[in-house]
This record gives sequence, C-alpha cells and structure tokens, in this order.
Amino acid sequence: MEPRVKRYAGLYEWIEIITTALIAITLIFTFLFRLVNVDGTSMETTLHDGERLILSCLPYTPERGDIVVISRGTDDEPLIKRVIGIAGDTVSIDSTTGEVYLNGNILKEPYIEVPTSVELMKGEVTIPEGMVFVMGDNRSAGHSLDSRTFGCVENERLVGKVIFRVSPSNRFGGLYDEF
Repeated sequence: MEPRVKRYAGLYEWIEIITTALIAITLIFTFLFRLVNVDGTSMETTLHDGERLILSCLPYTPERGDIVVISRGTDDEPLIKRVIGIAGDTVSIDSTTGEVYLNGNILKEPYIEVPTSVELMKGEVTIPEGMVFVMGDNRSAGHSLDSRTFGCVENERLVGKVIFRVSPSNRFGGLYDEF
C-alpha cells in the first residue's frame, strides 16, 4: 500500500501548487488590478474602442496626465478619461483656438488631434480640494463626456489608474511612454 501513496504524493503537490497559484492570481486581479475594456471613441487616438487595459486599483494620488477610470455611481459603464488638472489648478479653454490652459499656460497635449471644443464649460475652472478635472483625448464636439460638461470629479470616484494595454497585440504595452 505504501508505494501507491508515494506514487500520488507528487501529483498532490502539483495540485496544491496550481490551486495556490490560481487563488493568488484571483486575489491579485480582484483587489490590486482589474482588466477593463475601452467602450467608445472618447479617448482616441490614445485608446480605441474594444481595447483591453490593466487598471491599478491601489490607492494613489492622481497626477496630471494620468489615464483613469471613473465610477459614475449608477448602473452606467465607468468612464475612461485623462486627468488634466488636480486640486488647486485652474483650467480654461480658449474658445477660438481650442487650446487648453492649465494655471495660465498652454497645456502641451501631443495625444490630441483636434482642437478642444468648449461645449458647456464657461470660463475658468478652479479645481477644489479632493477633486480632479478630466477630459477625453478625442475632444471634438460630442465625442467626450467629461469635466467640461459634468464638472470636476471627486477623487473617491476614481476606480484606479490605467497602467498597461494588453490587447490588441499590435498595441501591447505601456501607455505613458508613447509621448
């Protein structure tokens, strides 16, 4: 009887190792990271409809230029946007040229292809403490539901920061080294 137990001992160790690894991966992707899908065109040309991204869900302080996922607090899909300004910053848009001004200086934005439309934003916005000002990268009229229309976003509504694109395979990689 003892030889049979030894024969299966290695199999049981492998099952234990695989089970532990699967549990660890599940916990990591439940609490630390998430996979999210891009839905729509508001972040083109940086992100395209249908792309899959890895999102860090670790607590962090938002920074200008971060691409974040925002909870809408309803059954609606979350939004993916770029942080333009943080608490204490002022943001304005020149209604003639579409240039975005951050703290009185023209914001360099190599990731946009069309001028920013002012839409419902009126004048200069000063971002309150604990909030951010976000916009999509595709800023022509009607393409991006963002802070120009719904105002600043509470930091608590930020689900996390997008850190990596996993698909499609020809666009695999980090997002912040492109510009």
